[in-house]
Amino acid sequence: MNEEYNALLRNGTWTLVPPVCASNLVGCKWIFRIKQNADGTVARYKARLVAKGFHQCPGLDYHDTFSPVVKPTTVRLVLSIVVSNGWTLRQLDINKAFLQGTLAEDVYMA
Repeated sequence: MNEEYNALLRNGTWTLVPPVCASNLVGCKWIFRIKQNADGTVARYKARLVAKGFHQCPGLDYHDTFSPVVKPTTVRLVLSIVVSNGWTLRQLDINKAFLQGTLAEDVYMA
């Protein structure tokens, strides 16, 4: 939890602000997972702090939404370029990767 919380602070993903009476507060909760190796032993413990976005109201709390996803056609295109050029393919996992975009103007985390 400390590692996740410190990464959130380092990346400036949110700012804790005092509540305003006319605003709808969006809470948060911790999600825990245990990652296991193929033999069933514990590889690591993971914790993630997530906002309870289902408490938001369209038009009141937010106006725009954004979901960064990769389309299957993009993946197929990249794979075909790799194969046609005879390149080696490797996996890349970016730990604690955050987009630096503003999700909403009036979102408060408590």
